[in-house]
Amino acid sequence: MSDIPIRSSLDPAVRLLSRAGLAALAPIAAVLFALGVSALLLQFNGFHGADVVNVMVLGAVSDKRSIAEVLLKATPLILIGVGLCVAFRCSIWNIGAEGQLYAGASAATACGVNFEAMPAWLHIMLILAAGSVAGAAWGALAGLLRVYFRASEVVTTIMLNYIAIILTSYLVTGPLKDPAASYPQSAKLARDLWLPRFLPPTRLHVGILIALAAAVAAYVFLFRSSAGYAVRVVGLNPSAAAYAGISVARNVLLAIAISGGLAGLAGAIEIAGVNYRLYQDISPGYGFEGIAVALLANNNPLAAVASGVLFAVLRSGSELMQISAQVPQVLVFVIQGLCILSVAAFAAFRRRGPRPAG
Repeated sequence: MSDIPIRSSLDPAVRLLSRAGLAALAPIAAVLFALGVSALLLQFNGFHGADVVNVMVLGAVSDKRSIAEVLLKATPLILIGVGLCVAFRCSIWNIGAEGQLYAGASAATACGVNFEAMPAWLHIMLILAAGSVAGAAWGALAGLLRVYFRASEVVTTIMLNYIAIILTSYLVTGPLKDPAASYPQSAKLARDLWLPRFLPPTRLHVGILIALAAAVAAYVFLFRSSAGYAVRVVGLNPSAAAYAGISVARNVLLAIAISGGLAGLAGAIEIAGVNYRLYQDISPGYGFEGIAVALLANNNPLAAVASGVLFAVLRSGSELMQISAQVPQVLVFVIQGLCILSVAAFAAFRRRGPRPAG
């Protein structure tokens, strides 16, 4: 009789682990399929197919420095992916995370190279806040266009991407250009404005902790708060939400502003934690890759952490493929594209679910 309460208390944990294991099958299958096709592609082009695993995957996590570099790349992917999870839950197809990242990076740099008399800790907070606000505002522009003019956010966010990138190019060649630099770039942030590092001698900084905290906060918001419930109801059925007294416009704006704010925060962290200055091409495509991160996570902010790390491993491994295995850059891009396409396709297939009979 004494083991009955123990068994009953373990049942929910067992069911939870079972669901987690089943949910992980699709991403694992997607990655294995992509790696298998990539190995065949390498072998066909005269390289060793085993390098896909030995170099691209295992090489990316071979030592402390490699793991730190993976986490550095995972930080913006997690933040962007988490933000897109919120937008997608509201059926807002935010394709503008790249532009929102650029907006956040530009605003963070503008704050970073000014206000020299401010205490360093407060100045860092201002840099991160400026990036978040700029990204949220950039995302809210598309939200306003959808709410008041019924403009497709897919089109408007893509257009805003180009505007943000061009605006960044203008800033680093004009108002924010470092007078002492030959290349289009801003002045460097002061050393005391860099985000603290915590795994010496690597470059890993506290940005990864901020990303993890954002994932937890987004999960609590979506699934443990009334505001998040309203966002999800609007995403499932706007008409029913409006009938129940939920403001569709307000929740659309809230969801895309949160999404843009996290993308802008990713841009600010890239400035304060990695690059320390603004460039024309500050992002290698994190905003677009974040879409696949959110899709693979099935729009779950906590799962976006693992998804972001996976894509960071692929990105770091791609660089190692060029350096260690002497694989041409074009072929590496093809392999990376295969991995992204595979995981996104598997995620989309899983979201469709089984078709009803008849």
